[in-house]
Amino acid sequence: MSNKFNALVVNKTEEDFTVNIEPLSFEDLPDGDVTIRVHYSSVNYKDGLASIPNGKIVQSYPFVPGIDLAGIVTSSKDSRYKEGDQVIVTSYELGVSHYGGYSEYARVPGDWVVPLPDQLTLKEAMIFGTAGFTAALSIHQLEKNGLTPEDGTILVTGATGGVGSMAVSMLAKRNYDVTASTGKESEYDYLKKLGAKQVISREEVTPEKLRPIGKQRWAGAVDPVGGKTLASILSSTKYGGSVAVSGLTGGVEVPTTVFPFILRGVNLLGIDSVYCPKDIRETLWKRMATDLKPEGLEEIGNEVSLKDLPQTLSDILAGKVRGRTVVNLQSDQ
Repeated sequence: MSNKFNALVVNKTEEDFTVNIEPLSFEDLPDGDVTIRVHYSSVNYKDGLASIPNGKIVQSYPFVPGIDLAGIVTSSKDSRYKEGDQVIVTSYELGVSHYGGYSEYARVPGDWVVPLPDQLTLKEAMIFGTAGFTAALSIHQLEKNGLTPEDGTILVTGATGGVGSMAVSMLAKRNYDVTASTGKESEYDYLKKLGAKQVISREEVTPEKLRPIGKQRWAGAVDPVGGKTLASILSSTKYGGSVAVSGLTGGVEVPTTVFPFILRGVNLLGIDSVYCPKDIRETLWKRMATDLKPEGLEEIGNEVSLKDLPQTLSDILAGKVRGRTVVNLQSDQ
């Protein structure tokens, strides 16, 4: 096995910021218990931020981004894993302060590793990635809070994004009546193909004038947007309903009142996929291989190679990417 392999490396100096495919050696990898030959990674908005100079994601340079990876163990000091095991790593410090998945090899702590379920391929795991895991965790928490398909319509905002598109398809697999919201009229047919019964505009969810309490409309919601969108959803959620929020693309401030909570018993569920406990993480990956695995999963994923990655990272920041993009780390070999 050659000591050299390729990775996407971002670097920042006082004079310049660069994003290049560069050769690394195993000595360049950070400390960890498990070394993995990475077969696939994926593209998330957070990865896009890591590829620009003021994205406020990367803590030190040079650095390898990529908050997801799936591959095969080549060596392990952790007794839970052995050479040849197929594994998944998402979240924790991966791609933030620890070299990430945009590399043909990675080395990580054993506690970050999840065995690949039998019913998933490595590529399918990265079509899910952190976005799919976040969607699954949102649904898991909504159902833990009592949500069932019989309760009524479930809203998914930001529905053409990674979390949103995965949530639409997962909820449809679970026989929920899903309404998808998007600002892209051109994507209505795509969302219906994923399983949305109805597609509505962003403006219909978030009108110019927000009401502190509105017509009861949603039995529950998966919201990766936040901001005014979240405030509007809360005011329109049915009595005892729940809203799972996992993102902030619509802003960090939520201009709401206590009325949805004290007049309708609405539940606001915070979704954190980064430090989610390992036991819940393993349970959810098993669900993502079974009852939360959408029909036509491959249709949600678009595949690119490592050399295509810089442009793809630029595209996701510009809002030009829909669904999920998988990075094939072995395609250029």
